[in-house]
Amino acid sequence: MIEQGTRVISDGGTLPVRDAMSETKSGFLVLADISGFTAFLTATELEHGPPIIKELLEEVIRRIAPPLEIHGIEGDAIFAVGPDGTLLPPASLRAVLRAGFEGFRVKQRELAADESCDCRCCRSVDKLRLKAIGHYGAFVEYAVGGRLQVAGPAVILAHRMLKNGVTGADYALLTRPALDHMDLDPVALGLAPHMERYEHFGEVECYVEQVA
Repeated sequence: MIEQGTRVISDGGTLPVRDAMSETKSGFLVLADISGFTAFLTATELEHGPPIIKELLEEVIRRIAPPLEIHGIEGDAIFAVGPDGTLLPPASLRAVLRAGFEGFRVKQRELAADESCDCRCCRSVDKLRLKAIGHYGAFVEYAVGGRLQVAGPAVILAHRMLKNGVTGADYALLTRPALDHMDLDPVALGLAPHMERYEHFGEVECYVEQVA
């Protein structure tokens, strides 16, 4: 699990970052995580598992960035940031997340339909699921060795939320600060209330949006 990020670009390089003092910003903190990743890789062929995960993650990235900025990729998770002013209106974050889910499913169906290989890995790609975390808060940007890092309590909490008690298939878990910044009423939207408790943070009010 990553609790701070390095800004990257989709072709695997890094953005040029001048060494500078840290800068505090506010914005959305987003994670897209493939559920079932560990079981998938440990139970399938090593040569095929990582390339499949790569294709799925790259399709999600293609759908969400821009407007989100990709700050890190760690195994099965994408960490992205939407600083204030990059998503207008802020409520458009939900549409961006839905686009990410759509991209994941399109690529997943494409890979599952490929019958050129009958190994366990290629035949079980349809069992993978995607979850997204959406939080809002302050974070610090600073350069280390020419790479832009982001850190702060809100960043840590967003990553902690990958471990949660939500059941079901594909879903987005949105915190109360994220919904408040989007100026959305979760009850009116039909989102399911959910509470998690994390060490050092206490109870975290959030809402679940199931992605059909």
